Amino acid sequence: MPSLSTSARAWVGLGVATLVLLASFAVPVLTGWDVDARSDSLGAPPTHGLWRAKVGPGTLPALLLAVVGVWRGEAWARTWPWRRLLVVAYGASLAWLLALALVDGTSGLTRVMANHHEYLVTAREVTDVPAMLREYVDRIPAAHPDNWPTHVAGHPPGALLFFVALVGVGLGGDLAAALTVCVVAASIPAAVLLTARSLGAEDLGRLAAPFLVLSPAAVYLAVSADAVFAAVAAWGLAALAASATASRRASMVAWGVLAGLLLSCCVMSSYGLPLLGVIALAVLRLARSWWPLPVAAVSALLVVLVFAGLGFAWWEAYPVLVERYWDGIAATRPAAYWIWGNVGALLVSAGPLLGAGVAVAVRRHTGGARTVAVLALAALAAVTVADLSRMSKAEVERIWLPFVPWLTLSLALLPGGWRRWGLALQVVAALVVQHLLYTSW
Repeated sequence: MPSLSTSARAWVGLGVATLVLLASFAVPVLTGWDVDARSDSLGAPPTHGLWRAKVGPGTLPALLLAVVGVWRGEAWARTWPWRRLLVVAYGASLAWLLALALVDGTSGLTRVMANHHEYLVTAREVTDVPAMLREYVDRIPAAHPDNWPTHVAGHPPGALLFFVALVGVGLGGDLAAALTVCVVAASIPAAVLLTARSLGAEDLGRLAAPFLVLSPAAVYLAVSADAVFAAVAAWGLAALAASATASRRASMVAWGVLAGLLLSCCVMSSYGLPLLGVIALAVLRLARSWWPLPVAAVSALLVVLVFAGLGFAWWEAYPVLVERYWDGIAATRPAAYWIWGNVGALLVSAGPLLGAGVAVAVRRHTGGARTVAVLALAALAAVTVADLSRMSKAEVERIWLPFVPWLTLSLALLPGGWRRWGLALQVVAALVVQHLLYTSW
C-alpha cells in the first residue's frame, strides 16, 4: 500500500481483519465444515470455546474499567510521571483480568486449575522432581500406560515445574494458583513499556499503554499458563533491552544474564517459544548493540543443559511431542481452515484493531515509530512462522499470547483520531467475547 495515507492504510487493515475474523466464525457454520475445534456441537471455532451467554459479578466492574479507560486512559498515559504510569498500568491490568474472569463467578478463575488436562492437578502429584524429569520424555506418547495429560505432554517441564513450585510454597489451591497467574500476567504492560523506553520510544509506549492494559487478550491471560509464559517473555525482552542500552559493561552483563535466564525459561515451558528469538534479535538491532547476544545465549544454554543433565533434553523431547501431536488432534484439524482460521483466533485474542495497527506498521518509519513498528513486525514474523509450521492448529488465542503484547504496540502508530474509538472497539470486543463465550482458559 505504498501510496495510501496512514488513515487509509488503517481502514484497509481493519477491513481485512474484520473479514477474516467474521469468515473464521461463519465458514464452519455455513458450510458444515467440521474443523475439530471441539467435539461439542456448541463449539465456536476458531476459538476453543462454547457459545454461552451470561453476565456475572465481574460484569459491572469490567464495564466501569472500560468506560474510564476509554474516557481518560490516553490523557493519563501521556501526562503521568513514569513510575505512576507503571504502577497504575499494573493495577488496572490486574483489575481488568480479574473483572473479566469474574463474569463467570469464581469458577472463571478456578475451573482451569481444576481441569485434569492442565498442570495443577498433575503438579500436586509430583513428589520427586528429578525422577519426574528423568521419565518426562518417556511419558509423552499417548501409547504410554501412564502418559502425561494433554497440556503437560504438549510442553517442556518448565510449565509443570511452575505449578509444582506453587504447590511447594502453599499456593497449590485452585483459587490461590489462579490468582498467582493473574498477578504475574498483570505485569506484562509494564514490561513492554520499559522495553519501549529503553529503546527510545517512551512517547509511543505511553500511547500504547491503554491498549496493553485493556487488551482483549485479558480474557485468555486469566488464567492460562501461557499468561505466565507471556509475562516471563516480556520481562526477558525488557532485560535484553536494558542490557543492550546499558552504559556500563557490568550492567550489560548482568541484564544480559537475566535476559538469557528468563527467555530460556520460556523455551523450557513451550516448544513454540524459541520464536521469541525473532523479537530478541529485533531488540538488539534497534539498540544497535550485539554485545548482549553471547552473554544471553550462554546463560540460556546453561539452563537448557542443566535440564538435559537432569534427564530432560529438549531436542529429544520435541520429536516425540510432534509424533503425539500428529497421532492425535493435528490429524483431524484441517490445515485448509486453520492456516487462516488461526488468524481469526489471534484477532479474537488481540482484538480486531490489530489489523489496522499492522497495516500502519508496514511502512517506512523513523525514530520511536520505527522502534514500535520493528517490534510489532518481529512478533508478526514469529506468529507467521508458527502458523506455517502447522504445529499450532487451533487454540492459538492462548498459545500465541506471548506475542500479542508486541503486536499490540503497533496500535500506538494509529492516527490520533483513531485511538479513543479504537480503544473502545478493543474493550467492546473483550466484553463480547467474555459474555458470549465459555472459553476453555
